[in-house]
Amino acid sequence: MQFWVYLLQCADGKYYVGSHRGDDVENRVWTHNEGVDPKAFTFRRRPVELVWAGAFPDPAGMVSFERQMKGWSRAKKEAFVRGDWTRLKTLSKSQTAPPIRELGKFYKLTHQDSLHKPDSS
Repeated sequence: MQFWVYLLQCADGKYYVGSHRGDDVENRVWTHNEGVDPKAFTFRRRPVELVWAGAFPDPAGMVSFERQMKGWSRAKKEAFVRGDWTRLKTLSKSQTAPPIRELGKFYKLTHQDSLHKPDSS
């Protein structure tokens, strides 16, 4: 048995990341396009197209990568599918972490959750 993570592009342009346990991921894509589950994200976005699929040797790896990919931006998913590793690396850098202004100095959080420089005495 194979363990798959796959990326679909829906008719409305949105992406869907899913996983599948079985030998043929195309069977899972078929069920999306048939609309087997009316509550599924892809139901009203059919037809869907498989843009990427990867096989994993164990279910833990499959689940881990599926969760990781679900957290990616649209741009990051597209760079991954294209194999644009330079762009993928750029997109992997934190966009929300504050820049480190001064190296070698320690900062402490106060009860107000704001950064304060320690006393220089």
